[in-house]
Amino acid sequence: MALCLVKTGCCGFPLSQRKYPEQFPVVEVQHTFYQPPRVSTLQRWRAAAPKDFEFIPKAWQLITHAATSPTYRRVTAALSEPELKECGGFRPTRIVNEAWLLTRACAEALEARWVLFQCPASFSPSPLNIENLRKFFSGVDRKGLGFLWEPRGAWGPQLISNLCRELNLVHAVDPFENATVTHDLFYYRIHGGKDYRYRFQEHELQQLHSVLPRGKPVYVMFNNIAMLENGIRFQQIVAEAQQTKAA
Repeated sequence: MALCLVKTGCCGFPLSQRKYPEQFPVVEVQHTFYQPPRVSTLQRWRAAAPKDFEFIPKAWQLITHAATSPTYRRVTAALSEPELKECGGFRPTRIVNEAWLLTRACAEALEARWVLFQCPASFSPSPLNIENLRKFFSGVDRKGLGFLWEPRGAWGPQLISNLCRELNLVHAVDPFENATVTHDLFYYRIHGGKDYRYRFQEHELQQLHSVLPRGKPVYVMFNNIAMLENGIRFQQIVAEAQQTKAA
């Protein structure tokens, strides 16, 4: 039986950026969601990390989230009231387009292969939202980047599947909550409940490992308060299983 090809990491840095690559091969960059750092800063991050270390930036929230989101407390960019009204929902506005160009510049600085677009639960599958989603993903110049999409809320699996196929997206999902609908690459975001405070127990990490697909690339990204300890232990579980199969 083919082994699972797993990269485990965290959504953010629970360790210093110097020490983090000693534990994990990949990180999901949260800074780019809240307020992207300077491109030169991200270039320094890339230069300081091991050559095979992978950064996955999260798209700036001005693309996905309306300005009413509490996460905008961490936006430091000077936005006027008219500009704030143009933010979010993948809408065809100047602000959303500029946010994408900056997100792409961040991805290029990090030499990323993937960008994650996480939608708020308030981004419902209304006809207008679906139209804007289609226009955005079919219209932007990806420059070779792959797109990971995490819808939340009332999006049904068939609709997600259709949109992922049409727009060349990978469905990002928490496997404890939902099943993915794309199957060439798997991107799991392990949230730990609504407030991210849950600490996964040994049997749950073993359960997670048991459902990983074999012979396909898999990212398992922990996004809970115990992301460091849970991520390290999950890597050990994966390594132990691979050693047993190889023996």
